[in-house]
Amino acid sequence: MLLRNIGLLFVLPIAKKCSMSNNQRNEERNANRHVPQPDPMVSNSNTEKDPDEWVTGDEPMTGAQKSYLKTLSDEAKVEFDENLTKADASKRIDELQHKTGRGLNN
Repeated sequence: MLLRNIGLLFVLPIAKKCSMSNNQRNEERNANRHVPQPDPMVSNSNTEKDPDEWVTGDEPMTGAQKSYLKTLSDEAKVEFDENLTKADASKRIDELQHKTGRGLNN
């Protein structure tokens, strides 16, 4: 009987692992890891950086910018310029968001 009980000591932890979902295993694995959080008093976000200071600001606008800018331009009933740079597209998006109210967190 003693041998049978000792065998269960080895089987139970394995059975527990097998019955856990991937999410449960990840939660257990990550339970003691510290994930640093940004300091709310320090703004290092590139969404706050002036587009004129962007290193890649003179490159053509991204596909996402182009798509969103087209939507905003249509909604604002203004001409869409597909040849803007990343920086100029960002400024135009801000301008049209204020004009249309779309995308603003009021």
